[in-house]
Amino acid sequence: MGDRATRSLLGEGLRLRVQRDAALEAATDAHYTDAAYYERTYADRERDIDYYVALAADRAAKSRSYHVLEYGCGSGRITLPLARIGLEVTGVDRSKPMLTQLRAALRREPVLAKRVTVRSGDMRRMRLRRRFDLVLCTFNTWLHLYSRSDVELFCARVRDHLKRGGLFVFDVSVPDPRDLHCDPKRRYRAPRFRHPSAGVVRYAERFRYEPLSQVLTVTMEFEPLDGERWETPLAHRQFFPQELEALLHYNGLAIVDLHGDFGFEPPDSDTETLIYHCRTVRR
Repeated sequence: MGDRATRSLLGEGLRLRVQRDAALEAATDAHYTDAAYYERTYADRERDIDYYVALAADRAAKSRSYHVLEYGCGSGRITLPLARIGLEVTGVDRSKPMLTQLRAALRREPVLAKRVTVRSGDMRRMRLRRRFDLVLCTFNTWLHLYSRSDVELFCARVRDHLKRGGLFVFDVSVPDPRDLHCDPKRRYRAPRFRHPSAGVVRYAERFRYEPLSQVLTVTMEFEPLDGERWETPLAHRQFFPQELEALLHYNGLAIVDLHGDFGFEPPDSDTETLIYHCRTVRR
C-alpha cells in the first residue's frame, strides 16, 4: 500500500473518531440540558436518596466533622438531602443547566447554601485540592466513563480526593441483555405525558448498542401534540460486573462491600443496580 493510500486511511480513521467522539459528547450532555424535565422525570426516584443519606448519616455519626464530595450532583436531588442532615457537601457536575437549577435551590434555602459548594467541571480532571471522608458518584454518572483512559483519569481523581480511611461509593445499572439486543430501528412507545414546557407529548425510545465500545445510546423522541418534534440522546457505557471489579482493582480501589438495588443487602441474580463501596489501596 502506498504512502498516499496509507495517509488516506489514517485520515478517514481520524475523521470517524472525531465524529464518534462528538456524538458521545452530545449524548453525554443532551439529557441534562432541560433541568425542569429532568427533575420532573425523576421526582419519584427516592430509594437512592434514602440509601445515600442513611449511609452518610451513619458514618458521620462517628466523626466530629464529615465532608462529602458528590460527582454528578446535577440539580441537587441527592446533594440537598445530604446537606439537610447537616453535612458539608461539595457537588461537581459538567452540566451548566443542572447547576443553575441547584444554585437557584440554594438561594431559596440560605441555611443549606452555607453547607454546599458547587463546582462546574469535568470529573476526570478537576482537582479540588482537598480530601473528603466520603466520595460519591451517583445515579449512573460512572457510566459516562466511556474508555479505559476515562476510568483511569477518574479513579486517579477519586484517590486524590479521598482521606485516609475514606470511602468511595458509586452505583451503576447492571447491563440488561434485552436493551442490548433491541432493533435500533424499532421505536418503543410509552404513554403520553405532560412535558413541563411543551405540554402533552407523544413519547418513544430507540436503543442502539455498539458491542465494541460497549456503549448503549437511548434516543428519546418527543412529539408535542402542538409543536415540533425533537430527539434527545443519552449514552451510557455498559460495565459488566467482573469487568468493573478488574478495573477498580487495577486502578488502586478495593471493593469492601457490594449492595443491590439500594438496600443494604448483597446483590442477587435479579439485581438491577449495583452499589460499590471502595477504599484506596495504599501502595
